[in-house]
Amino acid sequence: MRNIVFARIDDRLIHGQVMTAWVHETKGNEIVIVDNEVAQDEFLKMIMASSVPAGIKVSVLTEDGGIEYLTQQADDNKIIVLAKNPHVIENLIDGGVVIEALNVGGMGARKDRSKLYRNISVSDSERQCFKTLADKGVRVFVQVIPEENSADIKQYL
Repeated sequence: MRNIVFARIDDRLIHGQVMTAWVHETKGNEIVIVDNEVAQDEFLKMIMASSVPAGIKVSVLTEDGGIEYLTQQADDNKIIVLAKNPHVIENLIDGGVVIEALNVGGMGARKDRSKLYRNISVSDSERQCFKTLADKGVRVFVQVIPEENSADIKQYL
């Protein structure tokens, strides 16, 4: 099993200072983006790879590819897993990937979403998915940047 040091939900996946802060905080040296659409888009994959600090390996995988990769025998890499929504994380876990904690970062407002916490919005199915993950023993918490205090998502569901 690969060494996952951090898993995060963020609509924007990799972006600027926030990602740099989490890479520094977790000492991660590999980022695995799990997103079926981005995995099929060569331009977006190039943008994602060019958006990370030097020396960080980036892989963009489909959900099936993520399960296959993340359940392989561990190497020395410290992996940060990024996804746009909690359903992806649930699918990874159901596929055998061990994720003990999930950071909820940026989830922006949309027509199908309502406010959960500050600037984080979720749909009804995403809200239920967070409950399911918590019931499976995953520590789901809101923390945009490492310097902020974390908040257990259960109190907002």
